[in-house]
Amino acid sequence: MAADADRPMLLTNIGELTTNVAVDGDPCGTLRDAAVLVHDGLIAWTGSADAVPPSPDALVVDAGGRAVIPGFVDSHTHLVFGGDRAEEFAARMAGERYAAGGIRTTVAATRAASDDDLRDRLAALVAECRAQGTTTVEIKTGYGLDVATERRLARLAAEVTDEVTFLGAHVVAPEYADRADEYVSLVTGVMLATVAPHARWIDVFCEDGAFTAEQSRRVLAAGRAAGLGIRVHGNQLGFGDGVGLAVELGAAAVDHCTYLADADVAALAASDTVATLLPGVEFSTRQPYPDARRLLDAGVTVALASDCNPGSSYTSSMPLMIALAVREMGMTPSEAVWAATAGGARALRRTDVGVVAPGARADLVLLDAPTRVHLAYRPGVPLVRRVWKDGRQLPGSGTAQGQPTMRALANPPVW
Repeated sequence: MAADADRPMLLTNIGELTTNVAVDGDPCGTLRDAAVLVHDGLIAWTGSADAVPPSPDALVVDAGGRAVIPGFVDSHTHLVFGGDRAEEFAARMAGERYAAGGIRTTVAATRAASDDDLRDRLAALVAECRAQGTTTVEIKTGYGLDVATERRLARLAAEVTDEVTFLGAHVVAPEYADRADEYVSLVTGVMLATVAPHARWIDVFCEDGAFTAEQSRRVLAAGRAAGLGIRVHGNQLGFGDGVGLAVELGAAAVDHCTYLADADVAALAASDTVATLLPGVEFSTRQPYPDARRLLDAGVTVALASDCNPGSSYTSSMPLMIALAVREMGMTPSEAVWAATAGGARALRRTDVGVVAPGARADLVLLDAPTRVHLAYRPGVPLVRRVWKDGRQLPGSGTAQGQPTMRALANPPVW
C-alpha cells in the first residue's frame, strides 16, 4: 500500500529502528518499540511508538515488530552496459587471474548496443536494486571510451539517478593502445565537455593496467575545473598511488582499497575521504578481501557498495555486501549496515539519505526480521519486505513472505 502524495504515513510497531543518528556510543542510533512519521516525502518525526504526535489523517502501517533501516545507498555501480562476461567468470573460477583488461570486452558490446537495449538492461538492474532495499544508487559511465558512447551512457544513467559519474578514464580505449597520454587528452577535452552536463562526479581507475598517478591527476583536475566532484578507483590490484592521490585532492571517496600501506590508512584517517569497500569484487575475483577492521580501528569512514558490473562483481545485492563484510572483512553487523547506508551517503556527500531523521528523505526498508543483524545472520535470504522511496512504497517492492517480485520498469523514476 502506498501513501497518498499529500497524506502523512505513520509506520509504527517497529521492533528495532536504525536511524543512524548516533547516540550514547551507538552509531546506528537504535530505537526500540519505535515509530516513524512521514509527510511530503520526508521524515517528520521519529520516536517511541507510544509517543507519536497527533496525526489523525495519517495512513498507518503496522511493522509487526519487525526491523526498519534506512534505504541502502549504493555509492559505486556500473549499471549501464551491454553484453555478458560469464565465460570470463568461469575462467577465473578455473584459475585464471583477474586483470583490468577484461573491461574492453564490455566496451565492444556496449558500443554495439542500442539505446533501447541499454535502457532495458538498466531498468532490470534498477528493479533488482530496489527489490533488495537500495533507494539511492550511483552509476558510472566507462564502457564507451569514445565521445558518443560515453555521452549516451551518462544520459541514460541520468534518467534513473542524480548520482552520475563520468568514468571515461576506466581503461585506455582500444584504438588508443600505446597512446595513453593522447587518450587522457581526449578524456579531459571534448569527452569531458560532452559528458559533464549529465554528470555530478568524475572518476579514474588509478592502477597498473589503467592510468598512472600523473594521468589520473590530469583527469581529476580537469573534472574539478568543469565543476564535477572527485572519486577514485584505487589500490584494487596492488599497492599504488590511488589512495594518496584521492586524499591529496580531497576526493569524496576512494573505492576498492584492497591493498593499503600504513601511510594510506593514516592519510584516510586524517581526511574526510571515504574508503568504499566492494566485497562483491573479491568474492567474484578471488582477490584478498580488504581489512575493514584495520580501517575502522584507525578511524577511517568506511562505506560498502556493490560495484555491480558485468566483469568483476555482477551482483546488485547490498544485503550480500553486508554479509560478506561481516564474514570476511572483520565488520560487526551494525558497522556493516551503517556502512551500507550512512557510509554510502557520506561517500556521495549526501546528508538527506542513509539516515532516518527529521528532514531526511523518507527512504525506508522494512525487514522481515526482528533486527538488522539478520542481514548477515541469514545470508541469501530475501528479508526485504517493503521499500519506500521519498515516502512512497515502490511498486512490487519486497520478496519476503509472499510479497510479489519486482518487475523491470520501462521508465524508472529518478533516484
